[in-house]
Amino acid sequence: MLATVQTLALRGLDAIPVTVQAHIASGQPMMTIVGLPSNAIKESRDRVRAAFHALGLALPAERITVNLAPADQHKDGSHYDLPIATALLLAMGVVPSDSAQGMLLMGELGLDGATQPLTGALPAAIAAAGMNMQALILPEANAPEAAWASQDGAMGVYGLSKLTDLIHHLRNHTLLTATSPVARAASTTNSPFDLRDIRGQESAKRAAEVAAAGGHHMLLSGPPGSGKSMLAARLPALLPPLTPKEALEVSMIHSVAGMSSAELHSQGLLTSRPFRDPHHSASPTALTGGGLKARPGEMSLSHRGVLFLDELPEFPRQVLETLRQPLETGSITISRANAHITYPARFMLVAAMNPCPCGYLGDRTKGCSAQPKCAETYQNRISGPLLDRFDVRLTVPAVKPSDLALPPAKEGTKDVAVRIAAARALQTQRFTKTDLTCNGEMHGKALDDFCPLDAEGQALLTQAAERFGLSGRAYHRIIRVARTIADLAQEEHIKRAHLAEALAYRGVSI
Repeated sequence: MLATVQTLALRGLDAIPVTVQAHIASGQPMMTIVGLPSNAIKESRDRVRAAFHALGLALPAERITVNLAPADQHKDGSHYDLPIATALLLAMGVVPSDSAQGMLLMGELGLDGATQPLTGALPAAIAAAGMNMQALILPEANAPEAAWASQDGAMGVYGLSKLTDLIHHLRNHTLLTATSPVARAASTTNSPFDLRDIRGQESAKRAAEVAAAGGHHMLLSGPPGSGKSMLAARLPALLPPLTPKEALEVSMIHSVAGMSSAELHSQGLLTSRPFRDPHHSASPTALTGGGLKARPGEMSLSHRGVLFLDELPEFPRQVLETLRQPLETGSITISRANAHITYPARFMLVAAMNPCPCGYLGDRTKGCSAQPKCAETYQNRISGPLLDRFDVRLTVPAVKPSDLALPPAKEGTKDVAVRIAAARALQTQRFTKTDLTCNGEMHGKALDDFCPLDAEGQALLTQAAERFGLSGRAYHRIIRVARTIADLAQEEHIKRAHLAEALAYRGVSI
């Protein structure tokens, strides 16, 4: 007896259709799984056998062969348990032979027949909908997440709590109930941090506002306790809400990474912008992604959000250099012997550092005893090409005691976020016919089309570029920042004052 069911093999955010074939024939009693299965799939034999025993079923005392086609593609993951069990139920005649047609099944089984949550449910559901499947059956915990792939109702998404429920469904006794997408909550960042917590540092707050408004990368340098980390922690609340498209992108990445939060399981999609702050001991693989299953790293997990690197020079040079290409392309490709997987990585990079190891370079009261050599050595840990990719580079001075005694500022996070939202709205309107989302992504022709400079502004920028030896990348990034400053002022054209402020954020003053 031969029976087949459909499932998927995940390759990053992509999926490959897999046909699970179960064949029962006379011969020595044994069960073999072929088709390049991983160890996790080979262990399915014992999980499925135990799950059947919990239901009062026994595998036939015959030769059972399970094939995962195409056989030349490596398969990995525990989500093959449910399709293997279903194929065996069909081959054994426990359920009607045609009852699983048009279905795609995924899920891990416990020894008692209960289903366990899986990773990658959202991209798998999107792939199943693209294959025009009539139904997707997967663990109950993943159903709200997967239901977003079939908002038009063309494919039914069914959450399964235990294997017996599937048997009743296939026998047409007690049917499973299709899961509908949960109403998506408004994308907000309920951060306990507010800009009012930071006393003084008005220039740094302004720089953060500009960076958030245009999606610009920002580097903050200053002595310990000047508020660099505090400012970075308040950036997510300044950023505009995730759009539905962005929420889908972010949720897919977190689903594949196996980091689906309670928010993702309950609502189906993440609603908050990511904020990732890896420790400086992180490895290149932790930042870029990879490992045994080529999972996304911190760069992809911060997609459409903020990647904060505190104590930037303390990161190994090898780790920092991996940032350079994704900062330009907005994606990262993990190349391995058996896979080439590309993940999106369009994040806002925010970094903080001390000017020297002791942190008090230039401080009159706590002067650095080894300056200037130790500062040069410390700062040279960051390569010039990486520094050149920061649109906003600001020196944050030490906080004065008189500033600490001041009352909280009148403007808080919500007030600044309103201006940023207005600036982002202009950018959304500007980039309607492009794939850009903010000024920080502009390059090439987009800069010519959307950022024309008048004669006065062009003369200022040319003079600064020649005097300070600015690179072509720095030249264009200054224009991007000036465009954002103009957007914050609700100005249609870039003026000399906007360029002057943008130049100041590169440490250039005319």
